[in-house]
Amino acid sequence: MIRGLYTGASGMVAQMHRMDVLSNNLANVDLNGYKRDISVHKAFPELLIRRMDDDGVINLGFASIDVAPVVGKLGTGVEQNEAYTVFTQGPLKQTDRPFDLALEGRGFMSVQVGDEERYTRNGAFLIDKQGFLVTKDGHKVLGERGPVKLKKNNFVVDQDGVIWQNSTFADDDTRLVSLEENDWENMERVDQLKLVDFRRDRFLKKQGSSFWKDTEESGPARVIGPDERPKIRQGFLEGSNVNPVTEMVRMIEVNRTYEANQKLIQAEDGLLDRLLNNAIRV
Repeated sequence: MIRGLYTGASGMVAQMHRMDVLSNNLANVDLNGYKRDISVHKAFPELLIRRMDDDGVINLGFASIDVAPVVGKLGTGVEQNEAYTVFTQGPLKQTDRPFDLALEGRGFMSVQVGDEERYTRNGAFLIDKQGFLVTKDGHKVLGERGPVKLKKNNFVVDQDGVIWQNSTFADDDTRLVSLEENDWENMERVDQLKLVDFRRDRFLKKQGSSFWKDTEESGPARVIGPDERPKIRQGFLEGSNVNPVTEMVRMIEVNRTYEANQKLIQAEDGLLDRLLNNAIRV
């Protein structure tokens, strides 16, 4: 009975972890570039079940035979192992904003956060007062030469992540440019977005604000070579890869499993209470 109580309790804890992960996925269903998590569990060691009335051992001199036949296995519960991130491609949403960038393929964009680099697939960017391409929180987006500096209505980003500008309007930082007057002549290369990948991206650590941080297990970031670079889509954003219908179905499944484990504990508790009361009477 104690084993039954323990198994039911560990099952409830496991479902609580699953519910936390599913709730977080649903909370971020509208977050650009969000990647859903899956709660992974592992089972405790199983026990063999034998018939008690056939218990016994036959000694053969040089060996022995257990005559209690095995009738099955008994699980002893499960525990949370990890929250595994699924890096499948999210849907691309067209915005037609020149500062919005989406990755189509494997990889991450690099962002300067304090003295360290962080990595994101959320390409909803802005230009700050100094003309730098930044995230909504003001963190600078990195090119292969450093922070990217641009002028509104005077740059384009091609599918390789190369940033081009019209040199006619590039020198004067105070000179505003309109789309109507820009004929896109005298184009010059500014920089190329720093796109990186990891040896084992499943071990990246989520940092909030759509950022990931490298870990010892993931390995350091490496700049993606020209033959492996994902395509850049200017004027698009990548949506989350969370399917809200699927996540809701999984939440219903978790609730039912949790209730089943709860009823198991209640039944075992009732049986244990009856056993103790009978023992006291005797």
